[in-house]
Amino acid sequence: MKLKTVALVGSPNVGKSTIFNRIVGKKISIIEDIPGITRDRIYSVATYKDYKFNLIDTGGIDIGNETFNNEIKIQSEIAIDEADVVVFVVDGKKGLTSNDYMVRDILYRSNKKIIVAINKIDNKKHMDNIYDFYELGFDNYIPISSEHGINFDKLLDEITEDFDKYVNEDDNSAVKFCLIGRPNVGKSSLTNALLNEERVIVSSEAGTTRDSIDTKFKYEKNDYIVIDTAGMRKKGKVYETIEKYSLLRAMKAIERSDVCVIVINAEEGIIEHDKHIAAYALEAGKPMVLVVNKWDTVDDKNDIKSYTKKIRAEFQFLSYVPIVYLSALTKKRIHTLMPEIIKVYENSRKEIKTSLLNQVINDAYALNPAPSYKGKRLKIYFSSQSGITPPTFNINVNNKGLVHFSYQRYLENKIRESFDLEGTPIVIRFKSKGEQ
Repeated sequence: MKLKTVALVGSPNVGKSTIFNRIVGKKISIIEDIPGITRDRIYSVATYKDYKFNLIDTGGIDIGNETFNNEIKIQSEIAIDEADVVVFVVDGKKGLTSNDYMVRDILYRSNKKIIVAINKIDNKKHMDNIYDFYELGFDNYIPISSEHGINFDKLLDEITEDFDKYVNEDDNSAVKFCLIGRPNVGKSSLTNALLNEERVIVSSEAGTTRDSIDTKFKYEKNDYIVIDTAGMRKKGKVYETIEKYSLLRAMKAIERSDVCVIVINAEEGIIEHDKHIAAYALEAGKPMVLVVNKWDTVDDKNDIKSYTKKIRAEFQFLSYVPIVYLSALTKKRIHTLMPEIIKVYENSRKEIKTSLLNQVINDAYALNPAPSYKGKRLKIYFSSQSGITPPTFNINVNNKGLVHFSYQRYLENKIRESFDLEGTPIVIRFKSKGEQ
């Protein structure tokens, strides 16, 4: 099921990020402690009642002439373009500003459903201010307080009014994988190369969505769907160079996929934005394959070892993800990709016997007991697997507050050493004695 998209736009300091955080809810990021990865949650998937949707937070649109403001304006216009519903956030205490009129003009041209959220209305004194905003000329006005959560149910009811209830349409017969990465790394070429491979039979069923192209094909008698996120709705340098735009495309594709194939360009090497895209796939708990495309452009084709070392240093948080070197253009080594996709998908669904898991965890603890903290030491009682995609493990302990991040990493490494979980993230949850 393809999720609708909601964008929050408005002037600086009107409370968009606070609204974003309240709608998305508190989220523990599994990448929070990893250096080099943005913690700025600009895009996320939100749920409300029976609805699920993409939520975009944008920078404040300012009438100033600085270059940075112009870039924020462009990014906001891209977000509006992608959105099904736009929430125009204004400051109920400050009243109408020249920036608000500029945002209004942008929104008039969009022909999208617009909801004006009049923020910071947290007492009766400020309620009289809401009528000033009717001058903007929109149909829907909702006074809210992002700080106190006032009227958020009303806002979310209005946002989701025309949305279909979320249905998880898992098609178990066809594994979906998406090709994600920055613009111009060769995602479309890779899709074409995959579909033209001799062992692949392309079906005539190709569905085009607003933000990606889904193509169903057969590989060794099994059904697969490749989601190519490369297709841009608008041509031009603005859409090709705004990194946040490619990130939004990736976010939408990640949500619908069983496996994420992160494509990087061998000519350019690793760029920070590659990490951001990979981090969202990690946060979504998806199995991954790293593809180094355009390998034909590298002078020393035998230099895979040193290139791998460089990638591992840059993507330290993806040390368990396989790397495939290929050229979509010449189709060299293209045959190495599908087996890796299949392997990481199967690993993400792997179930480990409780007795074997306990043996591994207990041996790991015996080999290297957790260090004591304030005279107390962590004790491990029992371990079990509680879920798949990604594999999730519960470890019952005397006090989960005694678990240090480094010890959790140590146990994860021991699990990975004992069971083939290449390509898939794993989740370890510690539970204190008596905790459900």
